[in-house]
Amino acid sequence: MRESAKKPRRRLRWWRNRLAEFTGERLIPGQVDVDLLNEHVARYAFAARLARGKRVLDAGCGAGYGSAELARVGLAVLGADIAPEAVEFAREHYRLPNLHFEQASCGALPHPDGCFDLVVAFEVIEHLPHWREFLAEVRRVLAPSGQFIVSTPNRLYYTESRGAQGVNPFHVHEFEFEEFRAELKSIFPNVALFLENHVEGVTFQPYEPGNTVEVRVDAAEPEPQETHFFVAVCAHRPQLGNPTFVYIPRAGNVLRERGRHIALLEEEIATKNRWLEQAAHDHEQLLAVHAALKQELERANEWAQSLTREVEERRARIAALQQELAEQQVSARQMADGYAAKVRELEEDVRTQTKWAMDTETRLNSEIQKQVEELGKAVEVLHHTEKELEERTAWALHLEQERRQLEEQLGLVRASRWMKLGRKIGLGPDIPTV
Repeated sequence: MRESAKKPRRRLRWWRNRLAEFTGERLIPGQVDVDLLNEHVARYAFAARLARGKRVLDAGCGAGYGSAELARVGLAVLGADIAPEAVEFAREHYRLPNLHFEQASCGALPHPDGCFDLVVAFEVIEHLPHWREFLAEVRRVLAPSGQFIVSTPNRLYYTESRGAQGVNPFHVHEFEFEEFRAELKSIFPNVALFLENHVEGVTFQPYEPGNTVEVRVDAAEPEPQETHFFVAVCAHRPQLGNPTFVYIPRAGNVLRERGRHIALLEEEIATKNRWLEQAAHDHEQLLAVHAALKQELERANEWAQSLTREVEERRARIAALQQELAEQQVSARQMADGYAAKVRELEEDVRTQTKWAMDTETRLNSEIQKQVEELGKAVEVLHHTEKELEERTAWALHLEQERRQLEEQLGLVRASRWMKLGRKIGLGPDIPTV
């Protein structure tokens, strides 16, 4: 089987398991006591008499069993519930051609005005925070000749019957008789109220079924304060007839049900007796275990006492060590103070020497800068002197060259015939020898 086909089935099983946990909010057939189921089914049997051939809305349909009951005689029945798991459960379990289910809020019905001939809402109104809005919505979708059947538990009886269980956590507002009647009359001009009670009766049913049913109900003054549930049939127009309705379920044999209940109780008692016998046996075993534990506890106490003595000795030693540690801490603190003073002295000396070094560095940098400037000037003078020396050397070399030329010329003059002749006759200049 493909995984895509398995997922819807797993989801359906999850809805079914969730619905099957009856908490007082929603009833599931087969998962609750028969008497409780009969109380709910009886209301739908009461409404089915007015549903024949009509367009019916079951507001707050829950698991859908009541909608299916109405669909047996109704023209078209729509079950609406705000819980998606309830709608899924109803669609899976109750399939009829004239029956449909939808997820919708009772306070905002997604339907046009006057589209239903009959609206039923059993054990719904007490769950709604805005129940007046719900009544207004029912009036809107109800046809002019339509009827609205609504039920709710009697707050006085319901509170008493729950006893130690306390209030129902799913109920927002519970009604007493006069309040229920007044609120309905403020919306619908015609209200017929019925008192629903789960009563005991005796039936004489022929083995071969006949065509008629006779019912005798002993006359009695109705007591709204003592009744179990209030059921109201509301309409825009006056209603004819106000009969007493008796519903006898198939599982209505009270003695048989009581016998089964007694058998269940006896089975529970036998089970509890077995539990008690097992508990007694377990108690004996616990006593033996207790004796063994007691001996173990005595040995543990002796060991604990020896530990206590050892702990006391160690505490004394710890006290002595703490005293010694305190003295050492005082000595160490004094030594630390001396070290701190020496460190402060050294830090001051370091600061002084650092300042001297920085001043010396500044002074030396200034002197070096001056010497560098003077050295630059000396280098400049040296370059100038070297340049003059080069010029004078060139000039001297030039003079030396001229001198040599002159000596050569003078030597030529001296060596000339004419100069020799002039010296002989005493004429001519006297040229000295260089």
